[in-house]
Amino acid sequence: MNAFAASFDAQFSTLAPFVLYLVVGAIVFIETGLLFGFFLPGDSILFSAGLVAAAHGNINIALLVTIIVLAAFFGDQIGFVIGRVVGRPYLDKRESPRVRAMIVNAEKFYEKTGWWAVIAARFFPWIRTFVPPIAGISKMNYYKFLSANIIGAILWGAGITLAGYYAASIPWVKTFSYAIAAFFIIASIISAIVNYSRRPR
Repeated sequence: MNAFAASFDAQFSTLAPFVLYLVVGAIVFIETGLLFGFFLPGDSILFSAGLVAAAHGNINIALLVTIIVLAAFFGDQIGFVIGRVVGRPYLDKRESPRVRAMIVNAEKFYEKTGWWAVIAARFFPWIRTFVPPIAGISKMNYYKFLSANIIGAILWGAGITLAGYYAASIPWVKTFSYAIAAFFIIASIISAIVNYSRRPR
C-alpha cells in the first residue's frame, strides 16, 4: 500500500487543507455511497491522506478523520436507502424465479450474517460499494445495519487514516490496523459458515 499511496501523497501535498478535506471526503462518500464509484481506491486514499497530514502541520488530523468517518457513514446510509427505496421495488416487479430465489437467499444471508458482513466489507475494495445497497434490497434490519455502519466507518475510516498518520513514527500501528480488519473479516466468514451449517437439510 505504501508504494501506491505515495502517488496520492505527492498529489495531496500540493492541496490547501480545505481542498484536501473536501477532496478526500468527496472520494470516500462517492466510493461508499454511489455505485459508479466502486473503482475508487479508498484504502490508498485514506492511507495517503494520513501520510500527508503527518508531514504537514497545517492539516488537522482530528478534523480530517472526522470528515472521513462521516463521509463513510453517510455514504453507506445512502447506499442502503437506494437499495431499499429503489432497488427492492424494481426487483419486486420482476417475475423471474431466478431473481426471486436470489432475493430470498440475500434476505437469509443479511438476516443471519449481515451485521458482520457490513463491517468486514469496508476492508474490501469494490465489495464495500455494493454491500449497503444489497442490504437495503434484502430489507436488513435498519438498526442492525446502522450499528454495523457506525462501527465499520470508524474502524475503516479512522483506522486506515491514522495508520498512515502514525506509520512513519510508530511502525506497529499499520500492523494493528490490519489485525482489526482481519478479525472482522474472519469473524464474518465464521459466522457465515456456522449459519450455513445450521440450515435444515
